Amino acid sequence: MSGHVALRRFPTLTVSTPRVHVRPLQAADADAVAKIFADKQTQRWLPFPQEYGPIEGLAWCTEMAKERRDSGTGDHYGVVRREDDQLVGSLWTKRTDWVARVTEIAYAMAPEARGFGVAAEAADALAIALILEHGFQRIELRVAPGNTASRRVAEKAGFTYEGLLRNAGHVHSGRVDLEVWSFVAADLR
Repeated sequence: MSGHVALRRFPTLTVSTPRVHVRPLQAADADAVAKIFADKQTQRWLPFPQEYGPIEGLAWCTEMAKERRDSGTGDHYGVVRREDDQLVGSLWTKRTDWVARVTEIAYAMAPEARGFGVAAEAADALAIALILEHGFQRIELRVAPGNTASRRVAEKAGFTYEGLLRNAGHVHSGRVDLEVWSFVAADLR
């Protein structure tokens, strides 16, 4: 026995709900994704230090997504509103631990899609699919205190608040604590 864990490619996943499709991002989504990430409210809470500069939409939708998927650490998804086929958000999975069967979901929504429960619906659908179809046991969301909209998404998507990780993250303005929310396989029983 070598003691090495085999590298797993993150599963290709498409999920539909009554209002949205959650699917892997494509090159054609680049402009919409760049616009979402450039939004001032989104910028405030992005988990990337400001010195990284703006997220380039085409790279996020193609090479960065492929790299994350191929390395097994996660994937990048588009949230497409079914009524008009508009891309209105992006979800991404990260920090995947294949041994523990745990991954984290993050999201950013277009301003016109906020406040309608679209992010919660998409996050809930993705979490359930990861558990039921791909054997994950725990899905996490991490929310910066003060990001009340993201906290509402976690609550509406059925995640349970677990506690605060002190000085565990960063947003554009600097270091922050992070609330940890979870959705586990037992929640589906």
